[in-house]
Amino acid sequence: MDRQQEYVLRAIEERDVRFIRLWFTDVLGVLKSVAIAPAELEGAFSEGIGFDGSSIEGLARVSESDLVAKPDPSTFQVLPWRGGKHGTARMFCDILTPDGEPAAADPRNVLKRALAKAADAGFTFYTHPEIEFYLFQPQENETDPLVPIDNAGYFDHVARGQGHDFRRAAITLLESMGISVEFSHHEAGPGQNEIDLRYADALSTADNIMTFRSVVKEVSIEQGFVASFMPKPMAGQPGSGMHTHLSLFEGDTNVFHAPGSKYGLSTTARQFMAGLLVHSGEITAVANQFVNSYKRLWGGQEAPSYKTWGHNNRSALLRVPMYKPNKGQSARIEYRGMDSAANPYLALAVLLRAGLKGIEEGYELPEEAEDVVWELSDGERRALGIEPLPGSLEAAVETMERSELVADTLGENVFNFFLANKRQEWTDYRAQVTPYELARVGLI
Repeated sequence: MDRQQEYVLRAIEERDVRFIRLWFTDVLGVLKSVAIAPAELEGAFSEGIGFDGSSIEGLARVSESDLVAKPDPSTFQVLPWRGGKHGTARMFCDILTPDGEPAAADPRNVLKRALAKAADAGFTFYTHPEIEFYLFQPQENETDPLVPIDNAGYFDHVARGQGHDFRRAAITLLESMGISVEFSHHEAGPGQNEIDLRYADALSTADNIMTFRSVVKEVSIEQGFVASFMPKPMAGQPGSGMHTHLSLFEGDTNVFHAPGSKYGLSTTARQFMAGLLVHSGEITAVANQFVNSYKRLWGGQEAPSYKTWGHNNRSALLRVPMYKPNKGQSARIEYRGMDSAANPYLALAVLLRAGLKGIEEGYELPEEAEDVVWELSDGERRALGIEPLPGSLEAAVETMERSELVADTLGENVFNFFLANKRQEWTDYRAQVTPYELARVGLI
């Protein structure tokens, strides 16, 4: 037993923890959980906890259903909303086969494989997500219209506003679990909020995002609200993105930084950006996995719809934040094409592999977009060589299906399950008759 495992066992005894929740996600990013007693934890560390993987979306076929959840002791945290005596803690798990091999369809393992490829090239991948979400009043019926908790806008300070109290409570819980928060504020939509997590290595970021969603849901229930990470919950209002800042390090050196260069970007950074642009269409389905996601991407309100980059250009898919000459370690790029409902393990994996491909192949970064891309005509965009992202889940899945990069990153099991699941979602969606259709053509 290693020191980290010994620490967890001591902490459980000292803090009177009676339940340990083992967390992992399915392929779509839905959090799964099984609770064990403290007496079972030493065995879980050594052998894991067996479960039926075929009952979890995408993890295993029926013929290969036996899987093992093995807790990662470095992720141990007491759940503060289960406070008081007889507390509850959680750990994220790696999913293994009965032979002890990493399960091919475990999303956490997908990201670990991508990070190992980066490590082989000498890189550590750091990320910093800006997570947007809405808060609504509870509905009596599912068909009732959504009512935001306020009518405030971007950066608005609402005296005694419910959003202030919510963000303070959520941040307090996050930081008590070791998750550092950099900023928080009201976003542009009514009832819309943003909380930005401080940068961390990508695996920690993905774990933190899953914890973040749980914290937000718990606090919203406690305060009598409904929290939603739906990409576009209301027509005519901004969608909820998860703009993510990316950087590569070699040891303590940020390899995206080159003093004296334009915007402080190194050749490595420019090649990484080029890889993201070249493969952006292929990874769009992973970063925007629902039918509703494309109503955010193509609904205006600063959502990126085209394969462009720019310096402080918020209409671009890739943005280079303001360069600070004295802070080379903070050099980074911002990918704006991911929404808040993505599976963070899979999304960060495909972003990393796309960027690494640009470095490996020496891709050339095209000219930056200085114009607001949405305001250009189709002809102007064509003349500038600006290509659109997929306009629907169907188009995104068709583009992903042809991608060797995404297939290699996700692995055969995840790749095939994801495609099948999304094709079915599109088929189900096309069969629906919406209120818009009834209002538009119902009386013709």
